[in-house]
This record gives sequence, C-alpha cells and structure tokens, in this order.
Amino acid sequence: MCDTLVSLGNSTEDGSVIFGKNSDRPFNEVQLITYSPRRSFKKGDKLKCTYLEIPQVPETYATLMSQPYWMWGAEMGTNENGVAIGNEAIYTHEPLRRIGLLGMDLLRLGLERGKTAKEAMEVIIDLLEKYGQGGGCAYDDPGWMYHNSFIVADPKEAFVLETADKWWIVEKVKNVRSISNGISIRGKGDYRKKGIIEHAIEKGYCKNDDDFDFAITFSGTPISAIPSPYSRGGKSTILLREDIGKITPSLMMEFLREHQAGICMHGGFESTGSQVSHLRKEKKSIHWFTGTTLPCVSIYKPYTFPIEGQKYYNPGPYQIVNSGWFWCKHTKSKPIRKKIELANIEKTIISRVNDLIIQDDKISEDKFNEKIKRLNLEAWNKSFKLIN
Repeated sequence: MCDTLVSLGNSTEDGSVIFGKNSDRPFNEVQLITYSPRRSFKKGDKLKCTYLEIPQVPETYATLMSQPYWMWGAEMGTNENGVAIGNEAIYTHEPLRRIGLLGMDLLRLGLERGKTAKEAMEVIIDLLEKYGQGGGCAYDDPGWMYHNSFIVADPKEAFVLETADKWWIVEKVKNVRSISNGISIRGKGDYRKKGIIEHAIEKGYCKNDDDFDFAITFSGTPISAIPSPYSRGGKSTILLREDIGKITPSLMMEFLREHQAGICMHGGFESTGSQVSHLRKEKKSIHWFTGTTLPCVSIYKPYTFPIEGQKYYNPGPYQIVNSGWFWCKHTKSKPIRKKIELANIEKTIISRVNDLIIQDDKISEDKFNEKIKRLNLEAWNKSFKLIN
C-alpha cells in the first residue's frame, strides 16, 4: 500500500522533475536509509537477491535507498545518475508466484544498473521477463504476494511501468502522474510486451483488440475517468493537477502528508518511510528522505551524491531488528506533540537548501556538497534531540 507521484519540468515551479513516494508497509516493519557505493565485479559473479540468485553485472551505480530491513530490495530510492524509482503493490488476473524477484528487488536492480530512467525501466523489464516476480512481501507473512507498478524518473522524463506476472505495459508521463494500489494505465499504453493483447483475448479478459484497456482488462474492475478525492490515487492526482506549474519539493512533501484520503497512512499499515527527489538537469539533484515512519511527524533530511559523510546505514538484508536504529526510537516516541517544532526545523533546513540552490552557479561543487552534508547531519541531529 503506497503512493508514488511525479511532476515533470513542464509542471514544476523551476523546470526540474520532482518525484515523491510514501512507502506504506506493516506498521512495525523497520525501514532504513541505506547507501551502496559504486562497485565493480568479476565475470561469473552472482548476486543473491531476496529469494533468487542472478548473474551480477560488471559495474553497479551508487544508490541511496529506503529499504525494509529484512529484504535485499528497496521500497524507493535514487542513484548517482539522478534516477528515482518507487513501486506499488497491485493485483491482477495473472497468477502469483511463490518464487521470483520481489518488486522491491527489481526496483533496486533498476537503480544499480540504469543510467537513465529509460535504461532503468528496460533493466526491470528484462529481469522481469527472465526471472519473473514473486515471493512473500512481508517478513512475517509469506502469503502476502502481489504484482507491481513503478514510476521511474530522471531529470528529463518519467515512465509508469505496470506489470501482471511477466506481462508489462508502459506509459510515458506527459506532465504529472501518480500511482497507488490499482492498475492505472488506460488503453494500450505507449509500449507493451509483445503478445499481451492476444494473451488477454485468449484468457477471456477482453473480447478483441478494440476492447483492450489494460487497467480494466487485467483487473476486471470498472474504472472512472474522474479521480475521486476519497481514494489515495484519486486525491494524489487531484493535488498534482491543481498545482501544475507551482510544484516544488516542499509542496510534494505536503502532498505526502495528506490525511483526508490517507496518503499519509496511519494504522496497521503505516507510511513507514518517505522520499522526495528534486531531479535537476545538469545540476546536483537533491534527495529528501524521512528515514522514519509517518511523514506528518518526521523531518525530511537532504542528501546529495556523493553520499559519504551523510547519515545512512549499510544496505540489508538484516537478520534482526536493532532497537538502537533511529527508526525504532522515533516509532516508539511518535513525537506528535512536537509537530510545530518539527515543521519549523524542516522549514529552516529547506530554506537553507533553497539558498544554496540559488548560489550553486557561484560556488564550487565541492563546497555545495559540503554544505548539503552539514545540513543533512544537522537535520538528523535535531531529529534525535526531539525524540530523546
């Protein structure tokens, strides 16, 4: 249960691409901000994902991820090239596999192996076709399985990729777009796996070529063309459309804190992590992660590549939960009464980052990186103080 949003440069205030996601997971599932540096591998090396082992590639890109502690994959993240990806659980007519690559594995693989959004998407498609998707999606519930949709973005463009077992379809984003926990690509998309329409006709999902509408055909559910303000997917679409031309990273954060439709989710499933990425052409992209549950009582902390010197954990999987992790301490304290203090701290950090962005043509890249690093650590330190 998640929501992923993106706004292209024709719809943002400064012409950049802005990506955002809330990861909605079981309320007690720890999610860590993890960093994996660029690495080289030898021919024949293998990679152990959550459930499957696959061939490794000669080189992987540096990645920053929000990662459920127990799995190899990640719920969302970005890489050193400015590619950002978020995934969603969706349910389709196609069978669920007990063994395969998790959607979260595919997401991390796209980040590690993709230099652009298009390349990362093609990595995911290629691996999906070779190995399939499958396996239990919760640490303590192996029976919880689903198919996946993705938004894959970079500073120039974004794509929605939706899957049904090994079948897939792609829509190129035109201005703003969001995905939630239902299939959303209408009609035949912009690209699709060869044979998908014939497969749907053979299975009785649709009558003929003209009757094919991916969202309806593969879910069997009528879908209104008018977004509902009472559903998360509908509400996120409305918020994005209402603010075309005015969308900023801070506004994206507010979208992810929306409570009327439950984009900021509370309860047995909660928004256990959140990310906003400011993807800028020919400039340093800035990525904001909460590293905590419930964005409404969290501070988004800024990151930029190279990540060394900023706060992160080594990538999972981890076998056990460490009660000393900040996520655990924050979840236990849930600083709801300190919302105003949290908001003021975040507002100050955002303002100082924005001041840096204004100056970034006048200061060196090293100086820019150093200042972001200091703001990252300051945001984390102030977050620690508020829960102690």
